Amino acid sequence: MKNTAKGKSQEQAGTVEREVVPMRLPGVAALRAGLHALVVSAGLDVLGAMLERDRDELCGPRYRHDGERSAHRAGHVRGELAMGGRRVAVRRPRVRTESGKEAPLPTWEQLASDDPLHERAVEQMLVGVSTREYARSLEEVPEEVDTRGTSRSAVSRRFVQATQARVDEALHSDLGSLALAVLMIDGLVVDEHTMLIALGIDEHGNKHVLGMHEGATENEVSCKALLANLRDRRLTTSRALLVVLDGGKALHAAVRAVYGKRALIQRCQVHKVRNVIEHLPKQDRARVRAAMWAAYGSRSVERARRLLNAQANQLEVKHPSAAASLREGLEETLTVMDLGLDGTLVRTLSTTNPIENLNGLVRRRMRNVKRWRSGKMIERWLVAALDDVRQGFRRLRGYKQMPELLVALRDHEAKINQEGKVLDSRGPIQEAA
Repeated sequence: MKNTAKGKSQEQAGTVEREVVPMRLPGVAALRAGLHALVVSAGLDVLGAMLERDRDELCGPRYRHDGERSAHRAGHVRGELAMGGRRVAVRRPRVRTESGKEAPLPTWEQLASDDPLHERAVEQMLVGVSTREYARSLEEVPEEVDTRGTSRSAVSRRFVQATQARVDEALHSDLGSLALAVLMIDGLVVDEHTMLIALGIDEHGNKHVLGMHEGATENEVSCKALLANLRDRRLTTSRALLVVLDGGKALHAAVRAVYGKRALIQRCQVHKVRNVIEHLPKQDRARVRAAMWAAYGSRSVERARRLLNAQANQLEVKHPSAAASLREGLEETLTVMDLGLDGTLVRTLSTTNPIENLNGLVRRRMRNVKRWRSGKMIERWLVAALDDVRQGFRRLRGYKQMPELLVALRDHEAKINQEGKVLDSRGPIQEAA
């Protein structure tokens, strides 16, 4: 009896198991396609009903006499609205006033005023969809629905129009309301062009893409042109700020020409270590790298300075070029440490990692472009990629210590003023009379 009961319970359990296992029907794909087509058709029907309601409000109910009617029905006309990344043909009701002019329908005006296809084209390009494959990336619509706007040329035109508008905004937007504490500048090489990018960090640790400039190389002329553009857009040059650079002489000279001594320049420690070990044989690189990072990891700027100078003295005999590279600009690699800051913010601002990370994300979004036809094309793609990356910005690592940095910057500015320096808000520092 027990065995029989046990067998029945197992059989029931098996039955339950078979009931909860989903059936894999061969027509599931077709069912989904049919459901999508039903949703699209239903949506178009709802749109038609909304348009007819607008017409009823203007003309009154159909087949009902109204002596005060100021408009009348005028049939239908073919129209187009954006839907699902394409343009869809829609029969639009028409209304004419007593004077013969066509009256707008509120629902149609609202739906047709915005063109989301521009943003859809930009988004698809940035995630790696080519213009040839754009149509395949969209959800299908019923065959009876007339569509257009998914050809390679149409998508390309929309991308160009949308990104060119963004370029104009990026080069001319007003920056006067930004209270910056940190400025980072770095170059991004695309094809035969060097795109200089400026990243600003405000007093609360928020990141802002400030601008860009296209040039052949990362030279002083290009760097000055970028800074001049930021100044013309009312980015203040009359306050002290921290400028973090990779160590290039052109950037250094351009910053000094525009900001003068109000700019506290921090040379990137990562670039400094990399530059030094490139002068060394492979067997010595790990040792020197570890020694330099141990120095930069010191809590005391005096200890870091002493360790780095001692390392340079050790390299002097066998590798004088490495020693010279280490000594060159050494003090500027310790600028942030010398401000008396502590914690995460010191490590964050001692390198160009924030803007290097930004450039890496931009490269990822531009990697599928195989042929760059012009600098204008690079500008459009760069601005689109920067806008896309900017949406995921988070505050700077160590932003809670920003008040300490602001105090240090104010102290530096007070020191400059006490020395009798006067900053021309549109040029370099000049000696006071």
